[in-house]
Amino acid sequence: MTKFCFIPSLVLATIVWTNLIVLSTAESLQCVHPPSVWCSDQAIAKSCQVEKQCERWNLGSAKALPVGIALYYESLCPGCREFIADQLYPTWQKVGNDVLNVTLVPYGNAKENLVDNKWVFTCQHGAQECLGNLLETCILYVAEDFTTAFESIHCMEASDDPTTSASKCCAQFDLNYDQVSSCVNSSLGNKLEHEMAMRTESLDPPHQYTPWITLNGVHTDAIQDKAQSDLLSLVCETYQGTPPAACSTNQNVCPRKV
Repeated sequence: MTKFCFIPSLVLATIVWTNLIVLSTAESLQCVHPPSVWCSDQAIAKSCQVEKQCERWNLGSAKALPVGIALYYESLCPGCREFIADQLYPTWQKVGNDVLNVTLVPYGNAKENLVDNKWVFTCQHGAQECLGNLLETCILYVAEDFTTAFESIHCMEASDDPTTSASKCCAQFDLNYDQVSSCVNSSLGNKLEHEMAMRTESLDPPHQYTPWITLNGVHTDAIQDKAQSDLLSLVCETYQGTPPAACSTNQNVCPRKV
């Protein structure tokens, strides 16, 4: 895995503030503010004549965007379940939401038809898979945050039977299963699953199999292979911010055996 060498933040901050002091002392005799607050306010920066230096400092300190991994999958697909359990969930646990933004789209290779103003879904692995897709779609809708939703969905996909384990998994992560069940059996749930279908069918290039993985909205064979074999390395190589501790070790997340 690529090694990263970076200056500790305290040392970097000292260097930057020292430079600010050197650049500004001659011109800032009227500045009454300590260096620690020079860049905290535009008026202070102006009075201390360090506006340009603060612009560079704030630009360099801007938070990097998380890496976007979207998974287009179906609830009973063996390869999808393996990817969630062995790659996606462990990597997300290691680096967190600030580094990895996960999008789950449970639909996969399903088909839909509009019958009497209601969408009827046909799934590759049968009716139970359609139910699993709908359960996970409703979990994503009902959960107040993505962490709760992903924990519950991972619990389902890592179990022997995702559909029958749904209530137990929701309870484990304090998610109201009654609300999830109501969603599943409502027109809202039907609409939400149709939205998953539209998101899947709008992929460019069109998906050819599941799991189908995109990196920051892009799918290639190389991205797919890397994600399924060593997602942690892919995320670490793509992330533009200061790498988290998980990226500075050689501990891969369950590489797939080829």
